[in-house]
Amino acid sequence: MPEAPKISEAEWEVMNVVWEDHPITAQDVYDQLEARTGWALRTVKTLLARLVKKGALGYEVDGKRYRYHARVNREECVRAESASFLQRVLGGSASPALAYFVREGRLSPQEIQELRELLDDQEQEG
Repeated sequence: MPEAPKISEAEWEVMNVVWEDHPITAQDVYDQLEARTGWALRTVKTLLARLVKKGALGYEVDGKRYRYHARVNREECVRAESASFLQRVLGGSASPALAYFVREGRLSPQEIQELRELLDDQEQEG
């Protein structure tokens, strides 16, 4: 898969729909987003075209319709966006972000256990 491109907040909305249900037409993306965003079909088509240009989406022609599919996976995009956020906002340090989310979030016992395991693994690696 191609490297994750930088995508805007609005493009994330579209990508989340495509990741959940693809291949998908512009009309179907619009149907899923219209009530929540108020966007017109034209706006959705513009966002889809931008994502194709960035390499995040591909498409296949099906008669008069385009069926869009993700060319990048969600995990890679989340990783790239997280790294960008950490660098821009926290100077590359994950510790302040982790501390904030632990203090402010409501973590389940399972999530707490996962964090402990991750921290233990990190500590063992050096």
